[in-house]
Amino acid sequence: MSELVAPPLSLYVHVPWCVRKCPYCDFNSHVHKAYVEGGERPEAAYVEALLADLDADLPLAAGREVRTIFVGGGTPSLFAPESYARLFARLREWLPVAADAEITLEANPGTIEHGRFDGYRDAGFTRVSIGAQSFGARQLAVLGRIHAADDTARAVGELRAARLADFNLDLMYALPEQTPAGALDDLGRALALSPTHLSHYQLTLEPGTVFHHRPPAGLPDEDAAFEMQEAARARLEGAGFVQYEVSAWARPGHRCRHNLNYWEYGDYLGLGAGAHGKLTDPRAGTILRTVKTKQPREYLERHARGEPLGAREPVPAAERPFEFMLNALRLVDGFGLADYAARTGLSAAGVVPILERLAARGLMRDAGAGHWQPTELGLRFLNDLQAAFLPARGPDVPAGAAPSATHVGA
Repeated sequence: MSELVAPPLSLYVHVPWCVRKCPYCDFNSHVHKAYVEGGERPEAAYVEALLADLDADLPLAAGREVRTIFVGGGTPSLFAPESYARLFARLREWLPVAADAEITLEANPGTIEHGRFDGYRDAGFTRVSIGAQSFGARQLAVLGRIHAADDTARAVGELRAARLADFNLDLMYALPEQTPAGALDDLGRALALSPTHLSHYQLTLEPGTVFHHRPPAGLPDEDAAFEMQEAARARLEGAGFVQYEVSAWARPGHRCRHNLNYWEYGDYLGLGAGAHGKLTDPRAGTILRTVKTKQPREYLERHARGEPLGAREPVPAAERPFEFMLNALRLVDGFGLADYAARTGLSAAGVVPILERLAARGLMRDAGAGHWQPTELGLRFLNDLQAAFLPARGPDVPAGAAPSATHVGA
């Protein structure tokens, strides 16, 4: 065993409602009729529940400084800036927040009202992540998005007017009926908006989604998808972006610090319906996993009854190598064995033989001084890398551990 060290602390807030559930989405998101038909919205009651959620988890944070905050969903831009201002004001009363904290809001281009980003900036947001996904009308329709390509450009204009120039664009490729030329055109239109960060990821048919049960017609094959990925790599590098994670590209100085904390096996409080958290207690030598009630209605009802909003359980030592590698192996720069030991409380000697076997297959690289990196081949076959660290289990127990990140969005 090694000495367990408390890593940086982040805060994740989950807002579970959307105007429409996208057929590819496997996040904990739900359509609320008030956002479609009008009527009383759950916003005020939900903020009250979030505050109670935070209050219950405060002892776990023990006065530690919050370095980053990420509000994801769902569609967090459905909530008014005043709700976030109230939440952040209470947070700052209860926990220290770094003066240079990165505070990100996920926003759907189809839910942004004129002038609203001014309010989000005043509430404390320093960064915005916009779910563009595509600029093709056909692709947006198939993906079930409620916005048009022009809405993304309009949202970016609103961001600039509000002096929120640090923003990410989510962009998919290998979409139904998309050609390599079409994928590059999408990327070109995204770059023309001058984002500081780009999340560029392939459409995948996740279990439990509509697309998984009824795959859309015209999906590109693996060769076409790889051609899109490599063409995008060249275009992004030519535009001055640097890839630092499997799907994340940033201009110098604009990596997503919140996501980096996930990928480096940092700690985070998770608030809201379905949110996960991870918290380290060096004195007790434990890593605690928290999971909040998933269904929004039940989450609100439990709050109204004064009941606990989630559960807690320790992360067994046997699962920590996989949890660490599930995240760290996504990073282009890899990780240090000293960080592995400090953040898992385990000796790095236990994973070195596995890393050496992966290196022999061309999937990992010993970069020297106790630092290991995935190779380009390893990043391409990331699942194989991660699976190498799964704990040994009996035949009736599902393999794997709960992912340490509740929601990754840039």
